[in-house]
Amino acid sequence: MDIGQKIKNLRVQKGLTQEELGERTDLTKGYISQLERDLSSPSMETFFTLLEVLGSTPQAFFNEEQREQTVVYKEEDRTSFVDEEKKYQIEWLVPESNENDMEPIFLTLEEQGEYKEFDPSLSDTFAYVMEGEVCIEIGLRRYYARAGETIYYQATEKHQIKNNYQGTSRLLLVATESYL
Repeated sequence: MDIGQKIKNLRVQKGLTQEELGERTDLTKGYISQLERDLSSPSMETFFTLLEVLGSTPQAFFNEEQREQTVVYKEEDRTSFVDEEKKYQIEWLVPESNENDMEPIFLTLEEQGEYKEFDPSLSDTFAYVMEGEVCIEIGLRRYYARAGETIYYQATEKHQIKNNYQGTSRLLLVATESYL
C-alpha cells in the first residue's frame, strides 16, 4: 500500500496545498512533502490528525476495495420527466446527476415549448442544439441558436430557454452545480 500517495490523493481531493494541510495539522510543508513521497512515516498521533483533517477514517483509508465508479451509462439508466403544460421533456443522462458537480440532460421542447425559468446562480450552462432553434433569455437579452450551434453562459441573471422553431427542438444541455 502506498500510504504517501493515498495521503496526497486525499489532500488534493480536499483542495488543499501541502502548506495548507501543514497549517491545519501543525506540520511543515516539507514534512507533508516527505510523507507524500514515502520518505518519512508519521507517528500514530500525526497519522490520525492527518486523517481527521482530510476527512477520512483509518478503516476507510486502509480499505483496499476502491468504490466502483460507473463510467458508462446505458439508455435504460436514464430517467425522464414531461411537463405537458410547458411542452418540454427532460431526460437525465446520468442517474442522480443532480448530486454531482454537473448535470447532463437531453432537453426536448415541443413547438412553443419553454423550459422553466431559473433564478440567478453561479452555475455555468453549456448546450448543443441538436435539432430545431431555441431562444435563450438571460436577463433582458435574447440569444438565438439553431441546430449545430453551441450555447455557453454563466447563469448570473434570470434565464430561460424557449423553442423558437416551427417544430421540435432538441438540446444536449450540461449545467454545473450552483454554489450559492
